[in-house]
Amino acid sequence: MGRHQEAAAAYAELLNGTIAPGILDRGIPGLRELAVLRRRPEEHPGHFATLMTFDDWAAVEEFAGPGGTGSVVPPAARALLSRFDEHSAHFELLGSHVRRSDRTAAP
Repeated sequence: MGRHQEAAAAYAELLNGTIAPGILDRGIPGLRELAVLRRRPEEHPGHFATLMTFDDWAAVEEFAGPGGTGSVVPPAARALLSRFDEHSAHFELLGSHVRRSDRTAAP
């Protein structure tokens, strides 16, 4: 395993095992979900993203600070990353669609 693959594996472990649980443990009102995504390693090794869903802008600012646009990247994560976005991007949820299971119980 090369240096970049080792750093990516260590970052995935840190993000899923320490950082994400620590964020959720903060009990931020309005934080609904934190998802950790990774591009297919064979296509883009070490490319990660986090997707967080908040109820409102106040919850975003509670997490990220005033203005809510700065990325929150702890020092331990910075040590493993070759680069990261300094600012976060924000999107408004226009709809959420969930496929119903074919095994849904009859009422």
